[in-house]
Amino acid sequence: MRTTEIPVQGMDCTSCVAGIRQALSALPGVEGADVLLSAEKAVVRYDPAQVDETTLRSTIRRLGYTVPEQESAAPAARRMGDITRPILVLFGVLFAVILGVVVLGERLGLLESLTERVPWPVGLLLVLIAGYPVFVHVIRAALRGQIISHTLMSLGVIAALAVGEWATAAVVVFFMRVGDYVEHFTTSRARRAVKDLTAMAPRTARVVRGDQEIEVPLESVQVGETVVVRPGEQIPVDGEVVEGQATVDQAAITGESMPVEVGPGQQVFAATIAKLGSLRVRTTRIGRDTTFGKVITLVEEAEAHRADIQRTGDRFAAWYLPVVALIAALTFLIRRDPLATAAVLVVACSCSFALATPVAMLASIGAGARRGLLIKGGKYLELLAQADVILLDKTGTLTLGRPRITDIVPLNGVTAPDLLALAAAAERDSEHPLAEAVRERAAAERVVIPRAECFEAIPGVGVRARIDGQMVSVGSQRSLPAGISIPEAAALEAQGKTLVLVSRDQQVIGVLAAADTVRLEVAAALKRLTSQGIRQIELLTGDNERVAAAVAQTLGIGYRANLLPEDKIALVRAYQSQGQRVIMVGDGVNDAPALAQADVGIAMGVRGTDIAIEAAHVVLLREDWMLVPQVLELATRTMRVIRLNIGFTVLYNLIGLSLAALGLLPPILAAAAQSLPDLGILANSSRLLRFRPEG
Repeated sequence: MRTTEIPVQGMDCTSCVAGIRQALSALPGVEGADVLLSAEKAVVRYDPAQVDETTLRSTIRRLGYTVPEQESAAPAARRMGDITRPILVLFGVLFAVILGVVVLGERLGLLESLTERVPWPVGLLLVLIAGYPVFVHVIRAALRGQIISHTLMSLGVIAALAVGEWATAAVVVFFMRVGDYVEHFTTSRARRAVKDLTAMAPRTARVVRGDQEIEVPLESVQVGETVVVRPGEQIPVDGEVVEGQATVDQAAITGESMPVEVGPGQQVFAATIAKLGSLRVRTTRIGRDTTFGKVITLVEEAEAHRADIQRTGDRFAAWYLPVVALIAALTFLIRRDPLATAAVLVVACSCSFALATPVAMLASIGAGARRGLLIKGGKYLELLAQADVILLDKTGTLTLGRPRITDIVPLNGVTAPDLLALAAAAERDSEHPLAEAVRERAAAERVVIPRAECFEAIPGVGVRARIDGQMVSVGSQRSLPAGISIPEAAALEAQGKTLVLVSRDQQVIGVLAAADTVRLEVAAALKRLTSQGIRQIELLTGDNERVAAAVAQTLGIGYRANLLPEDKIALVRAYQSQGQRVIMVGDGVNDAPALAQADVGIAMGVRGTDIAIEAAHVVLLREDWMLVPQVLELATRTMRVIRLNIGFTVLYNLIGLSLAALGLLPPILAAAAQSLPDLGILANSSRLLRFRPEG
């Protein structure tokens, strides 16, 4: 099987998506097709032995859509996005003026006068010319066995022509075209987040080849090549810094406003910007394989994971059009009024039902991506809004994932700075994580570290070295002479901390306690989650009972200790069997099975981690626990906006159909009215593009 991406232009709503998907899926050799409205493309899985890409493209073209040979440049898309606001204002003014002229003309009888003076064949020709694109679309849909919103409106046009009201038919066609523009503008606004992300992708790179620095298209860069980044330039690839220092703005990847300092040995990511300083970067990933490339792909394909509420809206839209046709038939049978019947057909606005959910979902997914929240689909937004239980991994999720010295207990007349200095000197050449923690604390305390000689590492025990003629040992309690116990150590050990004992010439001079410390923002984040309606928060860890209890007590949550990965999955399933919606938050590596099993798996701080992006449903691109309540808040707001969209659409269409059936809404006003719900949905959903979390 092969997968290809085909750009598609001209899609306006989910009926377009459904038509293309249906046509592609009917081809022999096509295993599956996802048509992405926001990304304006079709992703097709097919057997090249049975069907080729040329056939796929021609099938889409036959449906009336444009299939460019290559996707349009993202910067142009961004420029178009920049001018949509003044266009919308101009459109609003012209719409109001034209509507006023038409309504006034009808009231004064000017349209009737025009109809009398212009021969009917000429009027018919004008209607056919003006409505040609719409009528062709309707005919193609009919040949596929589909009824779309323009089908009913076209019947309304036919009804007006049948009674000799060609001017009315022409005005209806005009507003049909206006409605098309409104729908296109609405979906374009929803696509804006994806377009903006794509526009940020670098296009070229400055590569070292031989003795020269050559600027080349990004696609020609090879893994392993060295890329030069000058001050103020975008980093074009994922890679490792091999030379130079720089302050890097990583907002494009993580949403963080504060830049970070990078130097040799550290990782950098494509689409980030070297604000100060220059770098030489050895390429590890390019294009779609970079972290930024994965961000774009996830956002583009998110709409393929549709929420249940979206499926409900699609099913409602499918039933709505036949119901409208029935109402129109009853109107004609009861009232014998062809214009009232035409008004019923014209006022029906099924696209607003189809747009009510996906426009809001796309806006939320785009807004989340700009804040470092990758949400893989509307389905997970809906599940997040329904969540009851949050299960948490400990190491690397609640905690920093590395030990830190939390307590310094000097003994036998030694001061705390001297104790820390001797321990750091002995641990200078050790690679053990606890040794690194000792050195970090010494650097933070700015103690003067003496010179050590005769360094020796003792596996399973610790290290020792000669300092100022005395033998200093640093290690676990195994390094103590037999029969010696330290009362001060017992209290620290009871708190679940790891002890580092320091002795000088076989006399214990102090104890250092190390622990994997809880992230500073976790307590506040968990409090926010509780206020958002999460009823139970529980820690799941493979650590021992003592360590788990200490962390859980600090945060005021429940815990389960000594768990294997399969135990975590079993607990997730147990909650789900009780009807609970479960969120699992983990680091995306050893927690991958539980993340996949949960209703929503959230992976923390996983820039570049493939397994996390694959297993989790929501990916947080920076290690900030406040993003967890933020994504729940975004989900809740999204569902609120969707419910308001649907309620507004139902009420608006109910009123419009009632007025039209009673003869109180003429076809001209009905045509104008049917294009307005899309603007209402756009205005309501666009609030999500400006999402700012509370607090």
